[in-house]
Amino acid sequence: MTNKNKRMNMNYIKTLILFASVLILSGCADSMSFQQASEATQVGFFYGFWHGVIAPLAFIISLFDEDVAVYAIYNNGAWYDFGYILGIGGFAKACDEGVQSK
Repeated sequence: MTNKNKRMNMNYIKTLILFASVLILSGCADSMSFQQASEATQVGFFYGFWHGVIAPLAFIISLFDEDVAVYAIYNNGAWYDFGYILGIGGFAKACDEGVQSK
């Protein structure tokens, strides 16, 4: 195999892994009605972190489904926000690492 073919195979494998990850993470998207959210227990740092990690996927889904939100309205404030920002930052860092490796 030539070096070019090896790179093409690696790109193909990375693309497959990316799509598989998106499909797997889409099963983790959380959804609830406003009534359920008003009665729910407030979520904190770890839920904020998780929601930050899946925020890009939740945003795409929210374009097609009005029942999906990007941000949990039933959070406890600063700790949820801090986790959310860390989650988004971790996702952005992972994307940046992938771009820089090329």
